[in-house]
Amino acid sequence: METINIHSVSGPNSLQNLKRTIVKRFILFVAIMAAMFFIPAGTINFWQAWVYLAVLTIPMVFVSIYFLRKDPELIDRRMRTKEKEDKQKNIMRWSTLYFLIAFLTPGFDFRFGWSSVPTELIIIADVVVLLGYLLFFLVLKENSFASRVVEVEKNQKLISTGPYAFVRHPMYSAVLIMYLLTPLALGSYIALTLSLLLIFLIVARIRNEEKVLTKDLEGYNEYKQKVKYRIIPWVW
Repeated sequence: METINIHSVSGPNSLQNLKRTIVKRFILFVAIMAAMFFIPAGTINFWQAWVYLAVLTIPMVFVSIYFLRKDPELIDRRMRTKEKEDKQKNIMRWSTLYFLIAFLTPGFDFRFGWSSVPTELIIIADVVVLLGYLLFFLVLKENSFASRVVEVEKNQKLISTGPYAFVRHPMYSAVLIMYLLTPLALGSYIALTLSLLLIFLIVARIRNEEKVLTKDLEGYNEYKQKVKYRIIPWVW
């Protein structure tokens, strides 16, 4: 994939490169997701998958346009995927395996009729997924340093406002909302059972991430004392 120098994103040529990279990755994302849904289903008449893809991709387009105009450096950070921490590398390997299983299962479930999820529940799940994406957007809007990888950049500032005033890792809260409800949105109870494994992966990622932030991000230790909960208020 193309990489962009964050210090030159503001230049017109670099911004054009960033736009091209976003378009390429968006097309690749849609193609991969569609293949993972429709090939196992053995048909494109998998309406739950079409609705889910719309719920994901339509907001994604508008969010990308918004940040390209308001904060292209954030978009650049979100393009990074190479973890520096060895533990995070292992967690991401397991996460990749999890997502392969979790997203392939609904198609097979649809093909063989293993689950019978009511239409009303599927629609509710799609709405909740959309709300999770809204929280994801609010997190990005609040924190320009919200990278995909665990790192602390030079001059990075501690964020304690917006969603960060309630939990220390609101992005993972959004991820849990979106992906725990994804199996129901795709009409699969079996995939819902598998999706619970995501909780353990996120907990492992947060525990390691907090060690990095406590060590490298100024004020984070005091922030932990102020905001007690990591992803779910009054729970953890």
